[in-house]
Amino acid sequence: MSFFNRHINTRIKQVLKNHPIVFLNGARQTGKSTLVQTMAAEIGEHGKPAQYVTFDRPTQMAAASSEPEAFLTSYNLPLIIDEVQLVPELFRTLKVVVDNARFEQQETVNGRYLLTGSANILALPNLSDPLVGRMAILTLYPYSAAEATHNNPGQLEKIMQLNFRDINDRGLTLIDAMKRATFPEIAAAAEENRRTWFDGYITTILQRDVKQIAELEKSSLLPHLLRVLATRAGGLMNDSDIAREVGLNSVTGKSYRNILKLMFLTFDVSPWYRNVGKRLVKSAKGYFSDTLMICHLLDYNLDDIAKTKPELFGHLVENFVATELKKQLSNSDIKAELYHFRTSDNKEVDFIIEKPDGSVFAIEVKKSETVNADDFKGIKAFQELTGNDFTGGIVLYSGKEAVPFGKNLWAVPFFALW
Repeated sequence: MSFFNRHINTRIKQVLKNHPIVFLNGARQTGKSTLVQTMAAEIGEHGKPAQYVTFDRPTQMAAASSEPEAFLTSYNLPLIIDEVQLVPELFRTLKVVVDNARFEQQETVNGRYLLTGSANILALPNLSDPLVGRMAILTLYPYSAAEATHNNPGQLEKIMQLNFRDINDRGLTLIDAMKRATFPEIAAAAEENRRTWFDGYITTILQRDVKQIAELEKSSLLPHLLRVLATRAGGLMNDSDIAREVGLNSVTGKSYRNILKLMFLTFDVSPWYRNVGKRLVKSAKGYFSDTLMICHLLDYNLDDIAKTKPELFGHLVENFVATELKKQLSNSDIKAELYHFRTSDNKEVDFIIEKPDGSVFAIEVKKSETVNADDFKGIKAFQELTGNDFTGGIVLYSGKEAVPFGKNLWAVPFFALW
């Protein structure tokens, strides 16, 4: 498949101007290596592209491990280092090199190093701690539906402004969007080829990559854990129940689930919580970073499930929306966090987007082609609790038009996302 410009490209260049080091992490095969190599000319200096090295090459990795400072200083700047987590010794050396440059009052220390890695560095404090204040961290996810189809950045910002004037389906059905919003290598692949690719991909991560960052006594149970989590996608995470189903104790089960998050296979959406005088559920909801991976693990055919098992399809759609929101928040300049909302008496909203100023936006997911006032019950309960901080709420549905359901409340087609 031809390479699409990734919308995060612009953000990386902006962040490099303000930080000595930018770490681009994300799952394997999301396109990190391709992206940074195509950016080398854009972020280089004096008409020369940035230099590029990868620790997927054993010789480079061995050289950096044995003499990290000599390795770093042998390259011109800026320098791109791919799969940097494979040489943990380099992180403390990067700190020293950047601090020395600051001490020497060099003209600028920003934009020196662009790093990539396939593990969540924030979950590896022994790596990330030395670079606090020196490194910005960005995440590249698989294609969003917008990236994979029209190469546009997605429309989350317009949605949050309740601006639906120019939305159209761009000739793409919901199922087509779900199929294309995946890893670049399989975004246009036939289903049989996707199955083969996922088999190899999951095996590589669980049998090779995990071993590079953690020694797990019962690593053979990871595939089973992954399948159990696939059956619970979009549900509240209860680590004791999950561990029991897999055959682990609760502490080990939670640790293993964190490993899957560390490798960007899964992610949690935290519960939204404030002291608002109402009992709120404080359990996270669990999702997969790629909806087609759920289909692969559970042997679902997306087209068949949509027709024959609408309830299961609804869970897949919710997972798809969760990933689209994560991708567009990561790719854009929107400063916000993603949450879910649920009260102890089961009033709930699938997703809450909260900005640093405390303003909140609510998103409910409904797979059907019609919406009625009852579908806004959870959003209205949330609106009452948040008062003036509430900026709007939408129900995403399979219809064809955006319809107002009250002040700052809209039913909005799924295709508004792309």
